[in-house]
Amino acid sequence: MRMRKKKWADPYLEEHSDYALSDPQELRGRWSEVLGKEEVHVEIGTGKGDYMNAMAAMYPETAWIGIEKDRSAAAVAVRKAIENGTDLDRKRMIVGDAEHLLEWFAEGEADVIHLNFSDPWPKTRYHKRRLSSKTFLDMYRVILKPEGCIRMKTDNQDLFEDSVLYFLENGFTLKEFSVNYRRNPHEEDAVTEYEQRFMDQGMPVYQLAAYPKRG
Repeated sequence: MRMRKKKWADPYLEEHSDYALSDPQELRGRWSEVLGKEEVHVEIGTGKGDYMNAMAAMYPETAWIGIEKDRSAAAVAVRKAIENGTDLDRKRMIVGDAEHLLEWFAEGEADVIHLNFSDPWPKTRYHKRRLSSKTFLDMYRVILKPEGCIRMKTDNQDLFEDSVLYFLENGFTLKEFSVNYRRNPHEEDAVTEYEQRFMDQGMPVYQLAAYPKRG
């Protein structure tokens, strides 16, 4: 569900433009250096930022970059990070559309790309907008390190089933695959309030980890 527009969002993002970046082309190829960590995680469709902030706190040796095109959602995520006041030196938010990934990241910069509860774009004519579609997979392959991977979670069965095919048809290997991910505890993976809703209702969370084939 799209967030209602917040009047304070644009001024807040402007005020914190050192953290909330609109077009970080000057950082392309320098993310690890700027954030001070070798391991770089990119979450596309960050929403309110709960997953990125929680995972960054759990793994202080990692750098995190969130990407969110909805300016109101991005502003909420940035505010949460600012008010928390920790880990800001190794996190950034990009406020923009992930279709510009190759302008923001150089080849082999990301260790992990996270796709968490992405918009399923259920109508067939909009499937090309899915973050797991071929257009995006081709970009992910470029910016991932040789040993890097894509980690995906969703509550949408149709999106998950189609995405499995997208990965397999476009040169990826699935090394993790679950149609009920949270039936077992995964203490290594933060549970957000949003995900907890599905768990409380007994709804399955679908999950996979995909690695690009090399050579």
